[in-house]
Amino acid sequence: MTHTSSKSPERTHDPAKLALADGTVVEGVALGHRGLTGGELCFNTSMTGYQEIMTDPSYWGQLMMMTQPHIGNYGASAEDMEADAPMVAGFIVRDYPRRHSNSQAEETLEEFMQRHELVGIAGVDTRALVRHVRDKGVMNAVISSEELDDETLIQKAQDWPSMAGRELASEVTVEEPYTFCEGGGPRIAVYDFGVKKNILRSFRQRGCSVKVVPGDMALGDVLDWDPDGFFFSNGPGDPRPMTGAIETVGDAIDTGLPIFGICLGHQLMALAEGFDVYKMHVGHRGANHPVKNLDTEQVEVTTQNHGFAVDPESIDPEGARVTHVNLNDDTIEGLRFKQFAGLSLQYHPEASPGPHDSHYHFDRFMELVAEERDVTLPEEAAEPATVTA
Repeated sequence: MTHTSSKSPERTHDPAKLALADGTVVEGVALGHRGLTGGELCFNTSMTGYQEIMTDPSYWGQLMMMTQPHIGNYGASAEDMEADAPMVAGFIVRDYPRRHSNSQAEETLEEFMQRHELVGIAGVDTRALVRHVRDKGVMNAVISSEELDDETLIQKAQDWPSMAGRELASEVTVEEPYTFCEGGGPRIAVYDFGVKKNILRSFRQRGCSVKVVPGDMALGDVLDWDPDGFFFSNGPGDPRPMTGAIETVGDAIDTGLPIFGICLGHQLMALAEGFDVYKMHVGHRGANHPVKNLDTEQVEVTTQNHGFAVDPESIDPEGARVTHVNLNDDTIEGLRFKQFAGLSLQYHPEASPGPHDSHYHFDRFMELVAEERDVTLPEEAAEPATVTA
């Protein structure tokens, strides 16, 4: 079978296999770079936004499987990147269209994957596999276009390091601090554990001055910048072994400055307060998760990407109250802390991809900063600044 596109040359589909640690082996065709890759097999229920998903640093070390059958039909472009390169370890789709249609596309999805040496597989019944993973739980797997027998591939999947207990944020954090933008509003120090670009844009749209710092940067060095608030970002891996980051969050709490955390940052804030975090059966990954705001009784459709969650039994009512819950499984989706000016969310209010129901949380944080720091919020957003990292 050959593949043709308005922007790519005809090529032959090579055979490929997806082998799971439980012994399941699925045959398909190679997509993107040829070779072998492995990681924790996860699935995402978003219908669009595959490039944003592929470049989300929170997916570092994971094989991403899309439930939407047709993936690649609008190509790829730099505008849709959440990082400078793909972060997933591998990509799995049901059907890769022979043609794409998008006036803004700069290349095909396969060209994008080949350029970044990202291994993938197509022709897989992803929805059947999703049901399998849903029932059995997330597990490791490998994708290979190499000529290896099933037993060898299964063994490689079984030997692949587990996500539980792995600290991965250090592999995606920025190496040096940089100024993302200068504005007339609050000065926000962003601890980068794998921050998405749209989070930074969300602060810029509200007129903030934003400085992004490495996840392991000493708090004293960050305080030299005289920030008005801290933001602890999303990121990959298990938060529990991140003892240095948990200590930094605790030190940030002691400063009395307002704090906002999303996803991994939410979990780190909970751990810093003495709450527990656990690994989920399959996790939440998609742009259609219903979350109830317990303060307003309203339901938000949210974008989510996490395999760990805060244990509700561990929450000290003197330390925090639950503000948001997932309507599918009652997991904690938001906290408001009582001993300091802090709020956190398990899901992604910046979306990208996804609905915009939850953008107001950035405004909540801005109001908290204005209240605690007596700063005036600008009426107009700051002009875009050059990202130097």
